Amino acid sequence: MVLGFNHNLTYKGEVFHVQTEDSGVANPHIITLLYRGGVIISSKKTGYSDILKMDNLEVVVEELMKEQHKDMMRRLKSGEFDDKAFSFNAQLIENYEICAPEPEVDPIADLFSATSSSGSGAKGGISLLFELPPQPEKNKPAAGEKKSAPPVVKDKVVNLDEAIISFFGPGEKKH
Repeated sequence: MVLGFNHNLTYKGEVFHVQTEDSGVANPHIITLLYRGGVIISSKKTGYSDILKMDNLEVVVEELMKEQHKDMMRRLKSGEFDDKAFSFNAQLIENYEICAPEPEVDPIADLFSATSSSGSGAKGGISLLFELPPQPEKNKPAAGEKKSAPPVVKDKVVNLDEAIISFFGPGEKKH
């Protein structure tokens, strides 16, 4: 089974990506997608369940994939997708900046951090079989000291490439 074909093409000063994949005999179809800036401009799906019993199925499917892939590139170069491809201003995904997520509050820790005033260990209608020892409050002012406003922390801006590399690790970036 051929996994697929990928090509980047420059057309009218913009980069387009053509991707063709075979889904295999369990789901016999070939799909070709045309992208600009991460946005799908066109797709073509061809089923081949009618030829599954051919002796040279792998060779035939590979030829079908090549033809469908080349056809999508020809259609792009002929201008067939110009109206759709250039009707919006797609920006490359690599140029987007994302904010680093704020640390999440642990709802379970919050649930167990305090008990009701009756000492029964109930909070929010949940009865506890045990009580946790009192937890020290973070940033609690000393006696007689006014509590100051928390420091303002600016959102960290992370480049998408850096986020992907930190997720997958260097050398494991998926295409």
